Amino acid sequence: MDERLWGILTDSFPKMMEYAVKVTIPLTVLSFALALVVALGVALIQYARVKVLRQICRFYIWITRGTPLLVQLYIVFYGLPKVGIIIDAFPAAVVVLGLNEAAYMAETIRGTLEGVSKGQLEAGLCVGMTWPKIIWHVVLPQAMRTAFPALSNSMIAMLKETSMAATITVMELFRQAQVINGRVYEPLALYLEAALIYLMFCTILTFLQHRGEKRLGSYGGTKA
Repeated sequence: MDERLWGILTDSFPKMMEYAVKVTIPLTVLSFALALVVALGVALIQYARVKVLRQICRFYIWITRGTPLLVQLYIVFYGLPKVGIIIDAFPAAVVVLGLNEAAYMAETIRGTLEGVSKGQLEAGLCVGMTWPKIIWHVVLPQAMRTAFPALSNSMIAMLKETSMAATITVMELFRQAQVINGRVYEPLALYLEAALIYLMFCTILTFLQHRGEKRLGSYGGTKA
């Protein structure tokens, strides 16, 4: 590796790391938090079989899972201003990433909710618990423990999907790599460096996922 390229990489690494910490990580956390809240609501509505709301939720899942994330970003950031709705780039990315991932997470949570024995619902009703209390204290804890690996995978996927926010001018990790490459034109080296940073953060999340699964397995009385 020649000195010029080495100098570019050593200079660009802290800049990309800065935007990874300041923008990519907050974007991931906020989007995932929104996705989790929406997914829980959508899954519970379907589990409770609330007729009209259930159909609305199914329509939302159908539309969201059937259209590309990039198209959704463009519609919200570039399309909505045509009808007078203007959203800044960062919150637009949070909303789109969150609602997109929520559609997938809702199906995961719904499946785990339906996997909880119906007998536990009946037992709760027999001892005088209300339906919301049964869901909150009996069904949800079991369902979320089962869903934990899949939800963790969704968070890892979302971290990588934040790179799509570069297309709507969010100055995150990948966008910073593009800006630097525009000055020095070393695409292979710079994009490989960006990929290694993503890999580093995903590896940390994977490690935390395994620790979480082990802890939950221990709590459930099984060895991980």
